[in-house]
Amino acid sequence: MRVLGVIPARGGSKGIPRKNLIPLAGQPLLSYTARAAHGSARLTRTILSSEDEEIKTIGRSLGLDVPFTRPSELATDQASSVTVVKHALQFAENQEKQAYDFVCMLQVTCPLRSSQDIDTSIRLLEESDADSIVSIAKVDDPHPWKMMLLKDGFVNPLFPDHWHERLRRQECPTVFFLNGAIYCVRRSVLLEDETLWGRRTLPYIMPPERSANIDSIVDLKLAESLLKN
Repeated sequence: MRVLGVIPARGGSKGIPRKNLIPLAGQPLLSYTARAAHGSARLTRTILSSEDEEIKTIGRSLGLDVPFTRPSELATDQASSVTVVKHALQFAENQEKQAYDFVCMLQVTCPLRSSQDIDTSIRLLEESDADSIVSIAKVDDPHPWKMMLLKDGFVNPLFPDHWHERLRRQECPTVFFLNGAIYCVRRSVLLEDETLWGRRTLPYIMPPERSANIDSIVDLKLAESLLKN
């Protein structure tokens, strides 16, 4: 199997400025995804896709393959991950004159995923007839059935058909959230259906201690604590 890894890392970010390079335990955030990709036995090639010169330079210093500058129209807030990954795949295949079987997107904001997580996800897809694999983690607390929204200033249950005042954990079904660490998809699904999420998608369940997703300073501090312990 030929598997292309794609690390999307644009320069702009709203929640944390220059988020993809922000220090985490003394290392740029990008370095953790680079390390996981380097340690993977199943990735044939891993490409860093960025329009930002500093990110590209640091990516190269981390040993990443940076064969192009991402087009500016693919580096906006409106640009989708699908178009970014498709661009990287088409570039690689045009350059190598050879097709890939799978594409694996690895987001920089998920620094605690391991090389083994990547390889196991690829193996799961290879051994199945699924379109794709996505990494998920179990939701412990708060459970979605216990969540509230404000309507006209008043508190209302998000799921009124399931909520009651003494809702116990045992009454709640097990649910999961997308942790963003791994999206592995068949080439045909990405190109023909233009999605990273096929009609038949299998889960790769990750533990919460490897599921941190950096969107805020609080997330960053949590990830630092997990790394130190």
